[in-house]
Amino acid sequence: MPRDGHIETPRILAELALSELTALCAELRQTIITTVAQNGGHLSSNLGVIELTVALHRVFSSPQDKIVWDVGHQCYAHKLLTGRNAAFDTLRQSGGIAGFPRRAESPHDAFDTGHASTSISVALGLLAGETLRGGTGLCVAVIGDGAMTGGLAYEALSNAGQLELPLIVILNDNTMSISPNVGGLSEHLSRLSMKGKYQSFRRRFDALIRRIPGIGNSLYQLINRLKRAVKAVFYQDNFFVDLGFEYVGPVDGHDLRQLIGIFTDVRRLRRNVVVHVITQKGRGYKPAEDDPGAFHSVPPFSLEEGKLPQSPETWTRAFGMAVLEAAQKNDMIVTVTAAMEKGTGLSHFRAAFPGRFFDVGIAEAHAVTFSAALAVQGLRPVVAIYSTFLQRAVDSLIHDTALGQLPVIFAIDRAGFVSADGETHQGLFDISLFRAVPNVTIMIPADGREVALMLDWALQHTGPCVIRYPKAALPAPEDRFVTPLELGKGVLLRNDGEKAAICIAFTGSLYREACAAREILAAAGHNCDLYHVRFIKPVDKEYLAELLNSYTVFACAEEGIRAGGFGEYLCAFAHKRNCSAKIVVLSAQDRFYLQATRDELLHEAELDGAGIAGNISKHL
Repeated sequence: MPRDGHIETPRILAELALSELTALCAELRQTIITTVAQNGGHLSSNLGVIELTVALHRVFSSPQDKIVWDVGHQCYAHKLLTGRNAAFDTLRQSGGIAGFPRRAESPHDAFDTGHASTSISVALGLLAGETLRGGTGLCVAVIGDGAMTGGLAYEALSNAGQLELPLIVILNDNTMSISPNVGGLSEHLSRLSMKGKYQSFRRRFDALIRRIPGIGNSLYQLINRLKRAVKAVFYQDNFFVDLGFEYVGPVDGHDLRQLIGIFTDVRRLRRNVVVHVITQKGRGYKPAEDDPGAFHSVPPFSLEEGKLPQSPETWTRAFGMAVLEAAQKNDMIVTVTAAMEKGTGLSHFRAAFPGRFFDVGIAEAHAVTFSAALAVQGLRPVVAIYSTFLQRAVDSLIHDTALGQLPVIFAIDRAGFVSADGETHQGLFDISLFRAVPNVTIMIPADGREVALMLDWALQHTGPCVIRYPKAALPAPEDRFVTPLELGKGVLLRNDGEKAAICIAFTGSLYREACAAREILAAAGHNCDLYHVRFIKPVDKEYLAELLNSYTVFACAEEGIRAGGFGEYLCAFAHKRNCSAKIVVLSAQDRFYLQATRDELLHEAELDGAGIAGNISKHL
């Protein structure tokens, strides 16, 4: 990069010529490609916003002017331009810089983000706060067309139109088919609306009209309606105009000169405005250009070959195959996902049953309520959503699904610890959130065959069911887990030899760790049984009480947050029933976990074999 390869402050960009900025874009692109090939990360989205990021930092003065990145997985160039170039090779690594904006990391990261559709709300709130405090800083929300499917974005746009603050929204359009406005005339009108003389005239004219006694306000409203009607002749997509925004675009998101000119005009405008920018995902790296979906979020890969490594068998694939097989036997099964067809393993289902597959976009609450209505029509909807994203649909699950006891199946992917993506993506809260909800059955499989077993069971059940599983390699199948499901009961795996005084109950994703803990305890002379907790809710209380009275120490290892989890339920249950076992709860602590590998996170939470065994040993 210019200036010895380091840019400590983006303000230096104002000193660079256009040719230098173009060279900088090429260097940023290469740094990102090389680092993501080494560490893994989000590639396509970041390569698509290089020029956009450079232009924003050239024109706006961060951190006084705040740039809010929706979702945040496209912030790599932003991080490189804001003093983190030297640490960039630690991207997404334990103790390194995050793959998403993080306020604790830099004053240039205006808000902690990781979920979609939040940027307009955030930027509007920051701008309102700036105004109330007498500041003059501007706020820019950069939101992708995919995130515009989220209802929160529309709520924020509506509120922004009411507040009439000078909010700047950059609509990064890289996949959605939005019809262009009418040729050169549209571009001319867009550019004209930003010019200072036009805005000055408009303000004076509006004030004059409003001062007319008796009819001023009515005439002002009439003129506004007429103006919008005239704009509608030239704008095929004037949704933003209807909400009170100026609309600029579409603009080539890779033309630095054009972007800098438009952002300079927008900065002077001091009105709420939407700049519609067209970008190409994966730009500058042909494999990512050819298949931006595959290169959206990638593990480390060979840069020269441009091929992603073959992933091991995963829980996601096991679910995808299970629901496909079930659908071949039952034509009432439909699947629903929220812009995560590949991520949730539903690509094969979509190919086989396109009419029974629904991708609702980044709209998780809608996905759940929509599925509840499908269930009312006699269908059997299977909703596949990541744990961290299903948090956004809690009310829909409670009010629209559980209240009516509707048979919707929730396949919760990425439940538990998630590698590399950090605190916004850990799936640690779903057990606590949904255990409290009446009528909901929660199951956790321990291997791939049990995923299919639980799905088949759920399809026969008359109420909502949750099946949760991690983002991890699939363990080898266990014949002991193929036994038929009994509501509320798990599978007891007795230790060979003399009667055990210790039992480790585990949620399915921790089977490997529970086995490792048993071996450590056995080496220390302590026999140990394992109990695979198939049902987090409901539980067979008589069977559970019998189990708790059979051991001296009963440990519960769950890959979820402790508060409201199954372990806390066990403690309360054992106390109420006067059970003899000493209960040891092993779970994620009451905090947010930063980025690391899943194994590192399990170790940090003392949920690996050594951590489980060590905590049990303290109570022997």
